[in-house]
Formats: sequence, C-alpha cells, structure tokens
Amino acid sequence: MATPFFQFCKQEAARLIVKLTGTNHILGHRLWAKDFPNPSKTVTTPLLIVGAGISGLSAARQLRKKGINDFLIIEMENHAGGNAANGENKYSKFPLGAHYLPLPNAHDTELMRFLEEEKIITGYKDGKPIFDENQLTFAPQERLYYKNNWQEGLVPRYGNSKALDDAFNRFFEAMDAFRKEKAADGLYYFDIPISATTPDGKYRNLDTITMMQWLHDNNFNYPELIEYVNYCCRDDYGLGVNGVSAWAGIHYFAGRKHGADLDSVLTWPEGNARLANHLKKYASDNMALNYLAHTVTPTDSGLEVLAFDATTQQTVQINADKVIMATPQFVNGYLLPNRKKTAKNSIYAPWLLATLTLSTKPDEPGFPLCWDNVLHNAKGLGYIYDQHQSIQQLHDKTVITYYYSFAGNDTKKSRKELYSKTAEYWKEFVLADLEAAHPGIKNITEEIQLHRLGHGMVAPVPGYIFGMQKQAAGKPIANRIYFAHTDLAGISIFEEAFHQGINAVNQLLHDTTVDS
Repeated sequence: MATPFFQFCKQEAARLIVKLTGTNHILGHRLWAKDFPNPSKTVTTPLLIVGAGISGLSAARQLRKKGINDFLIIEMENHAGGNAANGENKYSKFPLGAHYLPLPNAHDTELMRFLEEEKIITGYKDGKPIFDENQLTFAPQERLYYKNNWQEGLVPRYGNSKALDDAFNRFFEAMDAFRKEKAADGLYYFDIPISATTPDGKYRNLDTITMMQWLHDNNFNYPELIEYVNYCCRDDYGLGVNGVSAWAGIHYFAGRKHGADLDSVLTWPEGNARLANHLKKYASDNMALNYLAHTVTPTDSGLEVLAFDATTQQTVQINADKVIMATPQFVNGYLLPNRKKTAKNSIYAPWLLATLTLSTKPDEPGFPLCWDNVLHNAKGLGYIYDQHQSIQQLHDKTVITYYYSFAGNDTKKSRKELYSKTAEYWKEFVLADLEAAHPGIKNITEEIQLHRLGHGMVAPVPGYIFGMQKQAAGKPIANRIYFAHTDLAGISIFEEAFHQGINAVNQLLHDTTVDS
C-alpha cells in the first residue's frame, strides 16, 4: 500500500500538463511535393524579401534606413523572428530559441548603432558603451552542477587536480592569443561578423579538422576540459567537438573581443525575441505571415514568386523586380533551380526546448539559482531561469527553459528521432536529465511545453565555413536574386544574421546603381 506522500506525488504527476509546439514543419514539408493550387491572385512589388527571421528583418530595417519603403516581406510561420521567437504563459515570457546576445565588439559600429537606437546602449563613458542595467544579466549569472554540487561559473574549478587546472589555464591562454592576433592588414583572424576577418589564410587549415582533433593535437586530453568545450560548441553550433571544425570551435572563444572584463550578456525573459521585436517595426506594415514561397522563376521583366497563403489556402503570384532570399539553403534548394547541390552541403542541427512551470523553486544546495544553470556531463545543456531578469523577484510559480541539442553527427537520424518520439517520451527525457541536480523535480512540475526545431541552425562542420559551395551560395544571381542568412556565414548567431540582412541590401543597392 502506498504511503500518503507517494499517493500525493502520483496525483501531482498525473496533473502535469504537456504541450507540444514547434516550427510549421508540416507546411514546410509540402515543398517536397509542391501540391499547391494554381495562382488565384497577383501582387506586384519592386522588392520582395522571402523570410522574416533576423536576416530578413534586418534587411527591412536597412531598406528603411536607405529611404526605401516600397517592399514586401513574406514569412511561412505565423510570427516573425525565426529562431528568435518566444512563448508566454501566465507567469512569464520565455524563449523558443536564441535567448541572449553577448556584448558586441566595440568596432562593430552597425550593431552598436542599432543597440543605441533601441536604448540598450544608453551612452558612453571613457569611450566604452554603457548598457541598460535592466537588460544585462542580473547576478548571479551562471552556475555549474559539478561533482554533486553547484559552483559559480561554467568552468569546473572545485576538486580539480593541479594538472587539470593547468590544462584549463593553458587552454584559455591559447584562446586569448587567438582573440588578440591580427594579420599584417590590421584585421583579426577571428572576428564577428566573419566577413570582417582578414583574408590572410594562416589559420584556415583549422576549418579542415574537428575541434576534437585540435584538442587532441594540442594535448588537451582531459575529460572535464573536453566536456566544457563540447558544451560551448553545442550551445552555439548545435553539434559538439566531434562535429564542428576547429576553426569554429576556436572562434567561439576568440571572435568576441571584450574578454573576461565584460562577462555579462544582454538577455530578456523572452530571449532574442526582444531584438526581433525591435526589428519588426521596420517591416510590420509590409509583412505577410503564413505565406510559404515555393517557386522562384526569372522572367524577362523580373521575377515571379509563387507563395501559398496558408490562411486562405490559395496561391499568390508575386511579381517582383528583385528578391532577397532570407531563407536557409535547404529551403532555397526547393525554391530555386540548380540549388540542390548547395543545399545538401549545409547541415542543420535539430533542437528540443522544454519550458517547465514549477510550483516552487527547485532545491538549491550550494550556489543559488542563476540565469544560466548547466549540468556537467548531462544529456542537455541545462536550463535558463526565465524570470531571472524580472524586477519582481517573488513569483507564484517558477518558469525555466531547458535546452537539448542533438549533438550526433547524423542530423537526419536526429531529426527523425525528434519528430517520431512522443511528447510523453520527451517529457520523461527532460525530467530524467534534470533529476540528477534536482531530485523530485517531477513532483513540482505543473506544465511542460516542448518546442521542436527540426532545422535549428546550420552546423559549421569541417570544410563548411571556407568551403567553395558556401561562398558560391551567397553570390547574387543576375543582379536580381540576393541572399541573406546565417548559412552564408556558417555560424548561426544574432550578429551574423543582423549583418547578413544589411550586406544583402547594400549589395543590391550597389548593383542597382551600377546598372542604372
């Protein structure tokens, strides 16, 4: 006979609500068959942007900055922002993808200007930007569950051998050297955006081997160090040290120049959806949601784009002079002729996010609950505390978002697993992973929203970042079709997406001026 306590736990678990969300992969998969009706409506626009992720929204902003207001932007999903989307329940907003922006490099003037416009940077002192304190991570920022206890920071520091500590110190010294090194032309070897790096090829051979191979070759064969670097690579790239190139792995540490003296990040309860919302105001009057572009055809006078309106179940023919494709390569492979080969060269890491509503805060022996909470050697990447940035620190419920990247190199298999497993399976998977640090977490969990991202981000596998296929993919077609997406950088971060949109517009306007 069960004791009253376990009867209570069983009743509580039975009340747990599970919700399943994700990108509209069912509509997107119709690109395979293209079983769409014939066009029943025609729209004409000088310029069409396909895709309202960060790159597409940034392109819209750049057009407005250049005084161009006559354009149309279409998006397959029912919201703009791409991976910078968010959800909300009664207790908090929460991210459905990207959730923070590291402090930008001071020489990234375009991004700095945007942050000034949105009052994220409030001024300057001694030449350094002053960030709005409410948009910087509040303390405590990060903690790691390591050797059965929580510690401050994400680098294992307690109970280590001297040899392990020496290896960590040597690793960070090497990363610091990469961060600071410039070529003879005065440009960094590692920078953000990648387009700002020197053309000097001194380190480009690192794009031909994995990060794991580089760690091995440089005698960083310590499991704790490998696990830390593996976490970092999975966090930014989806794949771990066995999947990403050494150049990408080093870029994670060396691309940002502020170093340890400015270790905060910019974040919000809704994650990078805050930044997407700032950008949306430049596109909202010109945007059509639930529109799936499925064919782009050059004509004598311009371009003909067929788009399926999922709301009305009709196909719209859009006649445009020029098009900016702010879409990933796997989508472009279906929309444009002769793009299949390029699309196959791009590999995308699937993700699972789980937002848990807890009846109370989890037990916290050791260092207190932080914004970012990572479990060493766990299956997932840990979780963020979504209410951490709330000025109201007392909440009726606690809301956290757990991240899991499918780090295996067979991303097709991982994607199939993501969509074929049931919501019940993923619920138990998430709870079991968190149980190591929070025994009994299931008994305080009232709701879980599972969010699936089948093509979460492009993965910078060896040979991709400096590969010829990627370089060719970004070149305009006949001065009519332009491209803007993080695929073209090889690294899926906000800064790259932001610059991709700007660069596409600038190239388009340059070509238009030359043509005229």
